[in-house]
Parts: sequence; structure tokens; C-alpha cells
Amino acid sequence: SINSAFAGSPTLLTTNTVSDGASSAFTSLIDSTYKVYIFKFYDVSPATDSVYFQFNVSADGGSNYNIDKTTTFFLARHQENDSQASLAYQAAEDLDRSVAAQRLAFSLANYADGGLAGELYIFNPSNTVFVKHFHSTFNYMFSNASPHTMNVFIGGYFATANAINTVSFAMSSGNFDGIIKMYGL
Repeated sequence: SINSAFAGSPTLLTTNTVSDGASSAFTSLIDSTYKVYIFKFYDVSPATDSVYFQFNVSADGGSNYNIDKTTTFFLARHQENDSQASLAYQAAEDLDRSVAAQRLAFSLANYADGGLAGELYIFNPSNTVFVKHFHSTFNYMFSNASPHTMNVFIGGYFATANAINTVSFAMSSGNFDGIIKMYGL
């Protein structure tokens, strides 16, 4: 049954600790062992202010990141000074059959008390029949004159029948610090 395929607790597979690194790639352990792969992010902080945190996937061990993605992106925000709060769809952050990296957060602040935390779920990446779905939730400090908390929700699919075996994370510019854990479920 479908419920038995996702029963139990996630198993920690590996941890990438990034210290002033340009990227963090998970190039092994993504196979048919698990139906769901979960990435958890802790204290991700960019070296450069107002950058994007993004990810991409590969079917050939990271030699090429050329898999089409179709995605949707919306967010909730609230300014620290209580001058603005909103919930909005962000069409400019969507991808439409694009091989570009998917943005997980935009205008990420590099303030000492800023940073990013969240989760990304990829479903059945080793399947060779259907597209592979994903969704994510991130919370972070938005960079501007009046800091915001941003809660971003993204969903979509990778339009390929090839098995996905590599997932890579990076800022749009500059390096970053943080901890990324990969779990199997």
C-alpha cells in the first residue's frame, strides 16, 4: 500500500557542513533505497547580502544540471516594524520547463542575526517512468531597510524519466555557511 511505502521515521543518510563554500552537492546515496528524500537546512547564511539560495538536480552524477523543471512559488511575509504583512503568489520566481536552478529564497540577508532554515522533499527520484515531484518550505530574514521574516513555499516537478541521483545547493553569488542534512524515508 502507499502508506506502508512512507511509514516510519526518516533515516539520516549524511550531513554536509558548509563553511564559506560556493556550493553543497549530494552526489551519492540518492537511489531506489527510499521513496522520499528530505533535505533539512540549518543556519544557512550567505557571505553576500541580497542573494538567492537555489538548488538544481542531475541525472548523471552532477556532470550536467539540465533537467526541466516546472514550479510554483508563493510566500508569506511580515516586517519587523509591523508596517507590512502579506501572502502572495510570486510568478517571477516560477520556472516553466526550465533547466535553471530553482530559487528557494530571494534577497536573503547576511545580517549577523539572519539566516535561513527549511526543508525540501523530493519524491521517488529513482523512478524511471514518471516525473519526480518536490515541495519545500523555508523561513528566512529578507534583506532590506526594514527586515522581514519570509516564509516561502515552492512546489513542482522535474520533467524527466531518468533517475535523479544528485542534488546541489548554492547561492546565486558568493559563498555561504550552513548545515544541510539528507534523510531517506
